[in-house]
Amino acid sequence: MSAEYVLGVDIGTTSVKVNLIDISTKKPIARQTKDTRADCPSELGPAAGNKQDAARIASAFHGCVSRLPRDKLKLITSIGVCGQMHGVVLWKQGSAWGYQGERLELSTQASGSVSAVYTWQDNRCTPAFLASLPHPDSHLGMSSGFGIPTLFWMARNKPERLEKYNRAGTIMDLIVAMLCQLDEPVMSVQNAASWGYFNCVSAQWNKELLQEAGFPVHFLPKVIPAGGVAGTLKQAWLGIPAGTPVGAALGDLQCSVFANLVRPGFDAVMNISTSGQLGFVMQKEFQLENKLADESISSVQYFPYFDGQYLAVAASLNGGNSLALFVKILQQWAQELGFSVPQDKVWTRILDLGAAHESTTLEITPTLLGERHNPEVRGTVSNIDQSNLGLGCVTRALCQGIIANLLKMMPKEFLVSHGVDRIVGVGSALTRNPVLQSEVSKQYALPLEVLTGGDAALGAGLSRLLHV
Repeated sequence: MSAEYVLGVDIGTTSVKVNLIDISTKKPIARQTKDTRADCPSELGPAAGNKQDAARIASAFHGCVSRLPRDKLKLITSIGVCGQMHGVVLWKQGSAWGYQGERLELSTQASGSVSAVYTWQDNRCTPAFLASLPHPDSHLGMSSGFGIPTLFWMARNKPERLEKYNRAGTIMDLIVAMLCQLDEPVMSVQNAASWGYFNCVSAQWNKELLQEAGFPVHFLPKVIPAGGVAGTLKQAWLGIPAGTPVGAALGDLQCSVFANLVRPGFDAVMNISTSGQLGFVMQKEFQLENKLADESISSVQYFPYFDGQYLAVAASLNGGNSLALFVKILQQWAQELGFSVPQDKVWTRILDLGAAHESTTLEITPTLLGERHNPEVRGTVSNIDQSNLGLGCVTRALCQGIIANLLKMMPKEFLVSHGVDRIVGVGSALTRNPVLQSEVSKQYALPLEVLTGGDAALGAGLSRLLHV
């Protein structure tokens, strides 16, 4: 018998990753990744707006798949897609995508058929604006960067922008719609919950409430369970057969947990890449309707997982992006002094220096983007003295602060009270950074196992195997 494969895809904030997974072994036999370099300027400035170019993201996706072994692509039997949650992209049905030979391309922003991707890092919805919106019929709150509040903001401030389009979804919903050439986007409950104004118990949008508030409800996608099929590949693409089932796009957080959860019920997964998350799967008995009082920590939220279960999650907006900004600032300072230092050399040096300092009295709170449960909080540096301003101390303090922030959002006591006795560490910012790893072990005082290779793309593919 010929081998059969599943394609797993992760449309991330900074890169696209794809895995070709052998169905018989459930192991990836080929991987590709590509930085999207999709950030584009916002008319609101970098402090308020955060946009990406959808066409560049789609191009990176095509490039990754095209570099997989061609003789294996024709043996793909299913496609699973996940990606960056919360954000929104708009498009005009009928002119948003097309084939150029065997290349499936999204239209550019200049064409007027596809908008920018307004990401989870977008801050256009101020606390005052969010307070002006109706209270959602949902256990999940609202934050800037969520799809529904962003569309509300546009309806009130840029209505002419909405008039150009007739469909909306996350960027991965658009990728799935493009692959299947869907007339209407299909969204999983995982991404619907991440948009806001979605009742996870009834699995329905707050449609009447939104309509009464003047929200353009025709943009609300059809929602199906996580693991459900959105459609099939409309025509053969890069050798992948026409008719191949494509799952409704999933959340990268859920897929990252799915790929790395070795001991469900006992392991929590800490994923630090662009942002930072710590989460674990709640017991099957857990129900939103009778959530216990001790589970009402404002920084912990409960997101749909698979098969009716929920993830308890502390999702920080600040993770690897804080370290990346630090590196960028160091490069900028060097340039201002007349030197040019490659980024990889900066990373290597600061991590070596940070590792040489097991502790520091310097204190850094790296909440530069605020937090969803406290959007107005900002970063601080304190306890400065003459002895702790070296690069090693600053690097250690920054890593210390990233983990301390997660610990504050989801304390060790909360984990232990739910049976968690180990942390599994994933995400490039954590797996490549021994200083961060040492801080996890020190501050949580739980065993830490760092895993590589079990990325969200793998989880997206494996979830298709579970739900075929």
